[in-house]
Amino acid sequence: MSQAFRDLLKKVGSGSHTSEPLSRDEAAAAGRMMLTQTATPAQIGAFLIAHRIKRPTAPELAGLLDAYGDLGPMMMPIDAEKPVVVFGCPYDGRSRTAPVVPITALLLAAAQVPVLLHGGDRMPTKAGLPLIEIWRSLGLPLDQLSLNQARQLLQETGFGFVYLPKHFPGAQGLVEYREQIGKRPPLATIELFWCPYGGHAHVVSGYVHPPTEELAKGTFAQQGRDLFTLVKGLEGSCDLPRSRTAIVGVPQPDGRFEHVLLHAGDYGFSHEDVSLKSEAAYFVDLASVLEGQPSALLESAIWNGGFYLWRLGCCETPESGFLEARRLLSEGIVQAKWTEIQGKLVSLQTPSKACV
Repeated sequence: MSQAFRDLLKKVGSGSHTSEPLSRDEAAAAGRMMLTQTATPAQIGAFLIAHRIKRPTAPELAGLLDAYGDLGPMMMPIDAEKPVVVFGCPYDGRSRTAPVVPITALLLAAAQVPVLLHGGDRMPTKAGLPLIEIWRSLGLPLDQLSLNQARQLLQETGFGFVYLPKHFPGAQGLVEYREQIGKRPPLATIELFWCPYGGHAHVVSGYVHPPTEELAKGTFAQQGRDLFTLVKGLEGSCDLPRSRTAIVGVPQPDGRFEHVLLHAGDYGFSHEDVSLKSEAAYFVDLASVLEGQPSALLESAIWNGGFYLWRLGCCETPESGFLEARRLLSEGIVQAKWTEIQGKLVSLQTPSKACV
């Protein structure tokens, strides 16, 4: 048993009237002890459920992210004119609506905006469709790359992926606790804010509940991060909805924080999100979108891609962003980027003659 961890556990787990928030340094220490399994399984499980009941604070989340930064993968900076966009989506995937962020990522990469995503396999408690299975369906076995190879892919194609089981075994070792405690722990929140990139980055975090937005603002303030976007997205992802007002939080240069409200109907889109009725059917639809074939999913791809082109400074207005997104898809430019990534993956995984 770790006595040091026990003392931290007592602070967060002593009840609604006497529990205390951890300082940032204390939370970082707790995170390191969990990631290295210095704390016992009983202590880790007790901490995660107690912390969920207490509710985390911004300094605590910043501290846990410090532990991720100390022990986790950190992709070294690439040579890029624009900040790398890091999308933070729930690791436990999607079960109700069709994911759009994979298309968004390829579209941005095709527009010369580098993109980095991260995640793992099917994860409790939701065990929805994870990003890595979507990439596999597109012939992109990103789980086979080392971290250095993932960085090479990002440098040469503008697209990268950090795969938890291979690149961050410490965090992967905590996944089983989600199943055992039956609830999302605070770790599921910090994954939305985590940035495994060591250079200039623009973090985009999805969320469901408004308090999470406040936690994100506080956590990023603790970190000194001022380049971020917060999206009240589909199932907590970074995908903008069409069935309701899209609410996007954007920090301003003068320190203010503003909400951008977007209504799909104002821009000629229907008020209907695409359901995830069947994963197999979704994979077929996804491939057709890359070919520019008309579909409801294509419209969601244009809705999302156009917004992000505007938000990231590639287009002056949302309207011009939607037009550019449609062009990139219809003219096969996004599909060409997908093909380029496939080719680069093959070359990265093929031993050179010098190694044979």
